[in-house]
Amino acid sequence: MKKYNFLTFILLGLSFVSCNDKNNAASFSINEEKLNAQYKIGDKVSVEINNSANESYDSIAVFLNEKRVSGSKNLVHTFTMPNIKFGYQELAVKVYKGKDIEDMLTRLEVVSNIEPKMLDYTIVNTYPHSTSSYTQGLEFHNGILYEGTGQYGESKLLKTDFRTGKSTQSSVLDAKYFGEGITIFNNKIYQLTWQEQTGFVYDLATFTKEKTFSYFKTIEGWGLTHDNQYLYQSDGSETIYKLDPNTLKEVSKINVYSLDTKVKELNELEWIDGKIWANVYQKSIVVIINPENGAVEGILNFAELEKKITRLPDTDVLNGIAYNPTTKTVFITGKKWDKMFEIKLK
Repeated sequence: MKKYNFLTFILLGLSFVSCNDKNNAASFSINEEKLNAQYKIGDKVSVEINNSANESYDSIAVFLNEKRVSGSKNLVHTFTMPNIKFGYQELAVKVYKGKDIEDMLTRLEVVSNIEPKMLDYTIVNTYPHSTSSYTQGLEFHNGILYEGTGQYGESKLLKTDFRTGKSTQSSVLDAKYFGEGITIFNNKIYQLTWQEQTGFVYDLATFTKEKTFSYFKTIEGWGLTHDNQYLYQSDGSETIYKLDPNTLKEVSKINVYSLDTKVKELNELEWIDGKIWANVYQKSIVVIINPENGAVEGILNFAELEKKITRLPDTDVLNGIAYNPTTKTVFITGKKWDKMFEIKLK
């Protein structure tokens, strides 16, 4: 089967060696040429240590993300790559010499061993969508569609009649904010902003702003969703952050890979049947992600939908995913599109 990868260049990191023995002289080093550029879960990893000065030592231990995976007096250590999240992992080697320890550090990239399936869909219905809405977040709640829009001076939070495309309730953001993704959790609406390091929490019924929060680290705000326990935030990279909804602090994160390729510019997010659906910015695709490890398990190509909209001067890219659990259908639209499509997987 053809492998569907959309990003073909990977930036590989450089390793480095450090030493903390009393002489501050590194006699040992990791043989980088013997390491693979990438590994998959279950692969055999062989770590060879050079002893250039033929110095005596007591033992050597190898650690993966601070967890010991091998230890002996051998200069070659092997272990099986465990079931860990994808992305760069820290590989440390410690050489014990009496009371001294010589440290070495490098990193390995763990990539996905799951080949994504190309999925097909049927268009169930087509609805009007406001061409003034620069769609950033889209979500159904109790049969009602909510939408967050972007652009400075135009950003809004909307309650919309999806059948007509007309908003029935709105809240306008201050012009200094560029609105981004939204999600609804515990009768609150959470909304991100792009580069302002700021998010908002609203009362679902009244759209009254109840809380303003700062991001847990310096990142951009892109997409937002939840799994009924945690929030998930994208920042335009290949990373999706898992957040505590009360503190808005990071709990954990995943790096998203399609086989051996990072999938960057993840944008709008939607939680559907235990998976995260994500728009890939400026592409006509939505990827379906395993939230446990970041593997892309499915890909939907929505290029067909872009042929069905009216292309206006300010019509922009595909963005907007909303799952209606009542009908078990998914609503797809784009930034300033004149149509929204209700689709169902075949």
